[in-house]
Amino acid sequence: MFFFDPLYLILALPGLLLGLWAQARVKGTFNKYSKVRTSRNATGAEIARYLLDQQGLQDVQIEETQGFLSDHYDPRTRILRLSPDVYRTPSVAAAGVAAHEMGHALQHATGYSPLMIRSAIVPAVQFGSSLAPILFIIGFLLNFTTLAWVGVILFATAVVFSLVTLPVEFDASNRAKKLLSSSGILSSQESEGVNKVLNSAALTYVAAAVAAVGQLLYYVLLLTGGRRD
Repeated sequence: MFFFDPLYLILALPGLLLGLWAQARVKGTFNKYSKVRTSRNATGAEIARYLLDQQGLQDVQIEETQGFLSDHYDPRTRILRLSPDVYRTPSVAAAGVAAHEMGHALQHATGYSPLMIRSAIVPAVQFGSSLAPILFIIGFLLNFTTLAWVGVILFATAVVFSLVTLPVEFDASNRAKKLLSSSGILSSQESEGVNKVLNSAALTYVAAAVAAVGQLLYYVLLLTGGRRD
């Protein structure tokens, strides 16, 4: 029903295309700079450990996790998990990703408010993101407007999550770039590679936010009569 609606394509297609392009770019950039070794020959895990210790975060643990670019920081356990390509590899790409995730640990330690907000709404997002489309479709098809609006409200939490994620990710990358530069771990040429890796990764979060906002607008227009024939 929704997929053949021209309005749906107008609102959803930009985010979809941007997402596909961003994913291709981040993979291409990461693969390119994964082949460029750092002059210090330090792995992502070693760089993350060094930066954490320099910031007084010796209590943050580093673990290897499976998957491609599955790197993340878990504020609940204070564990920084790095994928094998980052954890074990002494490359420019690994340095950038490891420093970025370390930036999230530093955000947590300093009480960076957007990160705190994002962490607080995670349970609501996990619950609402899967249930929201079902409630909306059922409510819309049965002309049960209240149920459809419940679906919209639940989906809105996912949109808020996507929007709050933007400053969280941008700030973590900025912290990573500054720390890598001030610590002298990388040369200026290597730092340029890190900037390209992190900037391309940031586009994936922008794409996710654009797609989420577009879908929310479509739901709202359907319910408010903005898409009546």
